[in-house]
Formats: sequence, C-alpha cells, structure tokens
Amino acid sequence: MAQFGHSRIVVSLVLALYVVGYGIGPLLFSPLSEIPSIGRNPPYVISFAIFVVISICLAVLDNFPAIVVLRFFQGFFGSPCLATGGATIYDIYSVSAAPYGISIWVACIYCGPAIGPLLGTLAVKNINWHWPLWQIAIMGSAILFFMMCFLPETSSSNILLRRAHQLRKATGKKNIVAPSELKPMKVSTHISQSLIRPMEIAIKDPAIAFVCIYASFIYAIYYSFFEVFPLVYQDIYKMSAVSYSLTFLAIVVGCLVAFSVYILYQRQVRESQEGLISMNRHEKNLVPALPGVILTPVGLFIFAWTARESIHWIVPTLGIAIYAGATFGVFQSILTYLPITYPQFVASLLAANDFTRSATAAVLIIVSTYMYDDLGVSKGVTLLGSISVLGIAGMWLFWIFGASLRARSRFASS
Repeated sequence: MAQFGHSRIVVSLVLALYVVGYGIGPLLFSPLSEIPSIGRNPPYVISFAIFVVISICLAVLDNFPAIVVLRFFQGFFGSPCLATGGATIYDIYSVSAAPYGISIWVACIYCGPAIGPLLGTLAVKNINWHWPLWQIAIMGSAILFFMMCFLPETSSSNILLRRAHQLRKATGKKNIVAPSELKPMKVSTHISQSLIRPMEIAIKDPAIAFVCIYASFIYAIYYSFFEVFPLVYQDIYKMSAVSYSLTFLAIVVGCLVAFSVYILYQRQVRESQEGLISMNRHEKNLVPALPGVILTPVGLFIFAWTARESIHWIVPTLGIAIYAGATFGVFQSILTYLPITYPQFVASLLAANDFTRSATAAVLIIVSTYMYDDLGVSKGVTLLGSISVLGIAGMWLFWIFGASLRARSRFASS
C-alpha cells in the first residue's frame, strides 16, 4: 500500500470513485424509498448492512485494485442517508419544524468529511493505514445495530398501506384500502419515472437547473480542498501531518457558526412555513443564501491571496471558515426551498441534486490535481472564486423572480 500512498493522482482517483459511488446510489435507493410497498427502512437497512460488510472487507485487504473497486461500492451502498435523509426529515417533522431538522442534517454532512482527516491521520500515525478503514467499519456497525433495532418507518404511504392490510385482516372488510392502492403502479414503472423525472424537471425548470449547477460547483470546491490543503499547509507552512489535518476543523468552525446564526434567524422569522406557502412566498426561504453567495467567493479569495509564507497560516484558514459558513447557508436555503416547492418530487429531486453534486465533485477532484500543479494555489483558487461570483447574480435573480418562474413551472406546487 505504501507504494501507492504517496501518489496524489492515485489518492485523488480513489476519493473520486467513492464520491461518484455515493452520488449514483441515491438514484436507485431514493425512488425505491418512495414506493409504498417498500417504504424508507428497507433501502436504509439493507444498503447500510452491505456498506458495513464492504467496510470490513476494506479494512482487511492489502490488494490495492480491490480497494479501489470496493471504495466505489462503499460509497454506493452508504449513500441513502445523503439524499433520502432529507425526505425522512420531512416525513417526521411539520413543515415549520423541518428547517431545524434539515440544518442539523446539513451540518453533519458538512462536518463529517472535515473531521475524517484528523481521525485518519491519528490512526495511521499511532497504528497503521488499516485503522482508518477499521474506524469506518466499527462506527458503521454500531449505527447499523441502532437502525435495525430502533429506526421507525416514516413513509406515510407505507404506514397507511400496512394499516389498511391490518384492518382488512382484523375486520374482514375488503373495502378498506390505502390511498396508494387506488392507483397501483409497478415497481419498475415507479423507478423509471423517478429516474427520468428529476432530469426532466432540471431541463424544463430553470430554477432547478440553476440550483443543481450552482450547488454542484460549490460542493465540488469543498472537495478540492483535499488537493489544495497539503500544498498550502504542508508545503508552504511546513506543518506536520497531524497539524495539517487539524486545519480541516476550520470547516467545522465555520459550519457551526453559520448553523447558530441560522437557528437564531429562524427563531426571529414571524411567518411559519405554512404561512409562506399559503401566501405564495416560498422564496423567503432563500434569504439566508443571499449573503452566503456573496461570502462564498470572499472566503475563497482570502484563502487564495494570503496562503504564503509571509502571512500567518490563520489568515487563509479564516477564509476557509468563511467559505464553509457561507455555503452552509446556501445549502440550507436550497434544501428548505425545494421540498415545499416540489413536495411530490422531494426524494427524487434531492437524489438528482446529490448526483450532480457528487459527479461534479469527482471531476474537480481529478482536475484540481493538475490545475494546482499548472496554476499554483493562488491562481487556481482565484479561478474557482471568480467562477463562484456568477452565483451571486443567479441567486439574487432567483430570489426576485422565483415566484414568476414557479408560476410557469409544470412541476412546482401551486
């Protein structure tokens, strides 16, 4: 393994395949979770059980080609929580309470990859390179146990279907039916429609197209940090492996600050989500994204222009924290806006958004290796920041004209 460990390109390839895997997975598992006869839990539990088995295999393998292949499938089978999780939150919470649940979910998605390098580095330093993989297997096994024992079914259509079956059996009345039984649909038809519909919406609905493109780009920049951080903190600032891995915690700090600000903002908002829907003011949910799209390039430019020996390392790290907090606000706004605007397609839309984000991130992970080698850190990150400036106009126009776009949309809730 050591002969491959020092190759940035090989490491980037492994990470990219993992990211692609957890982008493709929701395209299958999210539509399955929307089928009344299946529900949310079987896709969660079965896929995660396979994820745990693959994680254990990865922890004991020494064959690098096998590790590359299994990392893809590890991402694929571990993916449902990244897309279907949002739909589950809207199953559990009321429309007004859901933004709080979504904010915790987004914070976990953001902070997880930032904590990983520290845990992995400490494990490799103190034991060996197998132990970061064992960490995933051990944590995954514990989560699987709780899922199997305590995770309730949250799909209303599945709950009503099972309840109708129980009542028919208990009463003998054959006229007791669930709503999903009034218009039955084949599983294959449901999956094919769920796969096609998100792409159709993205093509025919400009608002969704913008959301997918912009969210994909800023998410991809996040993963490009795994390429640029070693160049800055190890090559420029000469940090040790452990000190370098600690710099990723700037993402956690920025995310937690933004999370706190968002919660305070939500508590000050007078209109409930139900009220915004009834008044056709869905775009009010995009307000936290308006400063976020401005601060996103600001954070990138600070990082790009201050990452040099003559400037203390805390300054570019502050830029990363600003970027993380800003993009948290953007993602939180998008993931609050989409479910109330397209409620009948929420799981499929989140899956499509997850796929486009992951595919773009995987491409940038590979490309950024060459980009930073050719342009350097300053010019490379400046290029990404300059492109993200385009999102400022897009998001503000989206906020201003969103209601008009929804009025013309075939898919948005009236």
